Amino acid sequence: MILHGGEPLLAGPARLRRVCEEFGSALAGIAELDLRIHTNGLQLSPRYLDLFDEFDVKVGISLDGDREANDRHRRFADGRSSHPLVLKAVELLRQDRYSHLNLGLLCTIDIENDPHAVLDALVALDPPLIDFLLPHATWEEPPPRPDGSPTAYAEWILAIFDRWQDQGRPVPVRLFSSVLSTLGGGPSLTESLGLAPTDLVVVETDGQLEQVDSLKSAYEGAAATGFDVFSHSFDDVAAHPGVQARQLGLAGVSETCRKCPVVRSCGGGLYTHRYSPANDFDNPSVYCADLEALVRGIEARTGAAMVSPALSGPRELAAGQHDLTRTLLAALHGTLDGRGGARWDEAWGLAGALEASAEGAAGLDHVLAHPYTRTWLLDVLEGLHAERPEAVGQALRLPSYVAAAAVRAGTGLEVPADFRDGRLFLPTLGELRVGGPGEAGRVRVRAEGEGFTVRREDGGGSRTVRSAAEGPGWLPVRHFALGGTPGFVLDDLDPYRDCFEAPAAPRLGPAEAEAWIEAVGRAWELLERSAPGQTTDAVERLTTLTPLVEGRNTGRPHGYGSIGLVMTGDTRELALSLLRALRRARLRALLDVTDLYALDGAWKYRSPWDHHMKIPFSGLLSIAYERVGLSALDPAFMDGVPEALDMMERAAEPTVGGKRLLVSLRDEVRGVHGTSGMNIRTNTVDQEPVR
Repeated sequence: MILHGGEPLLAGPARLRRVCEEFGSALAGIAELDLRIHTNGLQLSPRYLDLFDEFDVKVGISLDGDREANDRHRRFADGRSSHPLVLKAVELLRQDRYSHLNLGLLCTIDIENDPHAVLDALVALDPPLIDFLLPHATWEEPPPRPDGSPTAYAEWILAIFDRWQDQGRPVPVRLFSSVLSTLGGGPSLTESLGLAPTDLVVVETDGQLEQVDSLKSAYEGAAATGFDVFSHSFDDVAAHPGVQARQLGLAGVSETCRKCPVVRSCGGGLYTHRYSPANDFDNPSVYCADLEALVRGIEARTGAAMVSPALSGPRELAAGQHDLTRTLLAALHGTLDGRGGARWDEAWGLAGALEASAEGAAGLDHVLAHPYTRTWLLDVLEGLHAERPEAVGQALRLPSYVAAAAVRAGTGLEVPADFRDGRLFLPTLGELRVGGPGEAGRVRVRAEGEGFTVRREDGGGSRTVRSAAEGPGWLPVRHFALGGTPGFVLDDLDPYRDCFEAPAAPRLGPAEAEAWIEAVGRAWELLERSAPGQTTDAVERLTTLTPLVEGRNTGRPHGYGSIGLVMTGDTRELALSLLRALRRARLRALLDVTDLYALDGAWKYRSPWDHHMKIPFSGLLSIAYERVGLSALDPAFMDGVPEALDMMERAAEPTVGGKRLLVSLRDEVRGVHGTSGMNIRTNTVDQEPVR
């Protein structure tokens, strides 16, 4: 709740105390009261701030910059400057005993003022937040533009942005934070920009319930609802057509705005600023040109720095993926919150001990980077959140991961691990039979020479295994090389490998595995001859291949670097399958660690590959991304790609990272086909919002 006016402090301390008490009493046990007040600061004193401290009322102050700027519109009736009194109020609010109440400063823009002087004056007061507001205007009464520039307000704000950047962004600025957030795929942070629904209701002093009071600058009665607190509820106000219109997001802006690439950031501007007598509020903002120039200007200045490092290359993408896996592991530890008991705590402590040495940390990194470790983590987290009874037991596979890391590190650390159904699975290493079917228990695992030793805790004996060599009861994870590559893992053992759209094949026999590797090798050789750029890229990204069988399966998330393949005797078809899987895996990996688009599904586009079908932006991107890769082997896959790229480049959904990816797709097409992929036909982008 925000107390504002006019000047709310004119109500006096006694009445404001009663307001605070009434609100607190009415909401006790129902909702937490967040009470705020906005003031020009002239009346602010310790008497008020002590009251606000008692009821935790946050305070914002209006200040338009330096003295010259503030005096332009905020003089007393007799011409005296109000600036010294406002500064006194700000300094009072900055005192240690009141600073926790400080919301920051609100500055109304006047382009006659010096933007640098305005920012410097506000920053010098060290507020927790600064917000800049465009002055209220409509198409009927447009804002002043002294030099006639259609983007004068954008130029003024961008001058402040540049100064703010040069100063190292010393204070958060809500306007800039909102634009930067939406450019990166995040939400709008202010009512005046973005497509987020607005849920403000104004209660006037006479009990009238009105829409946001800025509407009063549009025309007489624009904010009225006909409701009051004596006869109506807030639900009645929420159902009012004027309020509903501001809940519609994209569908609530004009047709011009819906087709504009910057609409996610500007949101059509403040609702009030859209008004014209001819079309009511069904217009772009009267500041439309300014808002577009502002968004594009901020993007031009910051876009490169906002792009995720994951888009720079395979190593950066792998690093982002590894950070994500470690974040998920930490989240699992926190979510368990002790439910894993002593076994989890012991394994967690041993993982920490491994981290203490370079060899141990490298071993742990290797196991955590395995693609199906991610599947395990996500399955367990999902199970815990759904309160599935088996989830804690699944979490207790952690000791096996730590044991595998210790073996890889070659340290002398002995790690307890659990076996199930008589089998001990060590991720990235293999599966060892240590008991009979249905038997469960614990073993201790220690690195030994080129392998490891396993000792049952119940005295059932011990065994030393060579990691790479298959032996009685020991099935190692196989490794193989393709051409001059450093080699890949053939993983047909991991219990979490069944995460593709086709079912995972059971463990291959020696002859089957050899035939599978030979078939993949022939497909790889074809790719090396016909699409060398794709295989070079794959060597940097691919670590694990898993055999699949024909059929349908529910795909699940997995980590970076793995693909699944259904075997076929046709080398060309297998090469296309390999290439398709690689492209899908990379795009999915990018989407894991960075936002490439936002508001997916808000618009639908005519598919270039089926003109009877409308698909969202994500569909356009995934198909085009895949087909660009496949076209390196078969140029026919370029069909429809230029049209899709044209659509996506004119779309509102791409973030700065998504735009960078589209540029790289153009470059990739140019490198393979000698053309940028620009559509040579004139297309009307068939795009419509989803209502």
